[in-house]
Amino acid sequence: MKISIIGLGKLGSPMAAVMAHKGHKVVGVDLNATFVDRINQGQAPVNEPGLQELIEANRERLSATTSYEEAILATDLTFIIVPTPSDADGRFSMRYVLAAAEKIGAALRVKKDWHLVVLSSTVMPGSAEGVLLPALEEYSGKKCGPDFGLSYNPEFIALGSVVRDMLRPDMILIGEYDARCGAILEELYTGVCESKPRINRMNFVNAELTKLSVNTFVTTKISYANMLAQVCETLPGADVDVVTSAIGCDTRIGQKYLKGAMGYGGPCFPRDNVAFSALARANGVPALLAEATDAMNRRQVPRLGDLILSNLPEGGTAGILGLSYKPNTEVIEESQGVALARYLLEAGVHVVVYDPAAMDNSRQQLNGRVEFAASATECAGKADVLAITTPWAEFRTLTPFDLKAGSRPVVLDCWRLLSRDAFGAVASYISLGAGRDAVPVREPAAAMVDAE
Repeated sequence: MKISIIGLGKLGSPMAAVMAHKGHKVVGVDLNATFVDRINQGQAPVNEPGLQELIEANRERLSATTSYEEAILATDLTFIIVPTPSDADGRFSMRYVLAAAEKIGAALRVKKDWHLVVLSSTVMPGSAEGVLLPALEEYSGKKCGPDFGLSYNPEFIALGSVVRDMLRPDMILIGEYDARCGAILEELYTGVCESKPRINRMNFVNAELTKLSVNTFVTTKISYANMLAQVCETLPGADVDVVTSAIGCDTRIGQKYLKGAMGYGGPCFPRDNVAFSALARANGVPALLAEATDAMNRRQVPRLGDLILSNLPEGGTAGILGLSYKPNTEVIEESQGVALARYLLEAGVHVVVYDPAAMDNSRQQLNGRVEFAASATECAGKADVLAITTPWAEFRTLTPFDLKAGSRPVVLDCWRLLSRDAFGAVASYISLGAGRDAVPVREPAAAMVDAE
């Protein structure tokens, strides 16, 4: 197929490369001329594992332009992957989608052939049919169905594994205007996906609600595991990893995302949960579970911050290993590590930080306020209390000899990456989710929770 992709950011660029890799001719569109130039030069415009290799290997089928009309006239279907930022009430804004729709509609107005438009951005239920469809009809002067098609087809991916997730998804979700639109996407993904996923075809509103519900359910699972971890910390001998490993054997529950550790972050989970709550309230439905999930997540940074403060000597240094919201990405949006640094700074603590990928992004938010270490070992060697907030594989290589000398530091291993026996011999080793007698976990004051 001949495919155009509007938006060459962290999802659009990998999708363009994956589609080209599977033999399709792809034209990317972005208003950022730098992104366009990089694609045309065979360079990845964003950092994502495996992306550069795919772009280099498929340059003959992959190009980019700033012209919507050029891309749409040269292709058969167009994916829209632009931001849908959260409004003040938590709902997703359609302003960038509508800006793209205006340009797509103008191109469709002059195009003679039928064309499929596919919205992949996360939106509120009712947006595809109630907002995007009438906008496309208005700007194109044509009717959806006979003149062009429309589908809603969000991706289920995670930053740091976008290429893999697109090639081997658990499922494909298609919201379709009619059977013709859905059949085209089903044919496309049957050839692209290597995992032979189940393809779920449905109407627009069911697909929009499914996308929002998946992330809301996952965040509920994460917050449950974190609640369980707190309970385990109060019971001598209890271990959240042992409990969740057993719980996850039940096929009704499963192992994925059942890890009592830090709260969730990133560009999707926090805002999707809030958006689901806003949707429920707007329709007169109590959003108790989604609101409780969000409240539990917001407690994690103050909880961890207070645990650090209770173990920090006067004038001591707190070390934070991990600023990206998850491993294998430089993204710090809603990062627990960055939020923890801010919390400790507000308490007047000297903070030293390190992350394998997110140092540049973190400097934009924390520069002049924290000390940036050059390595994990340098950070560990300066900290009186060291917290591991992101489970980067690199942090597993730390040894007890990397810790601050001349004292007995505290190691707060939020993800249980290190050996309790090895580090416990030279430091006070605290594992989140494990019962202990010596170091109680203080709950943060209500004002602190509200402020966070």
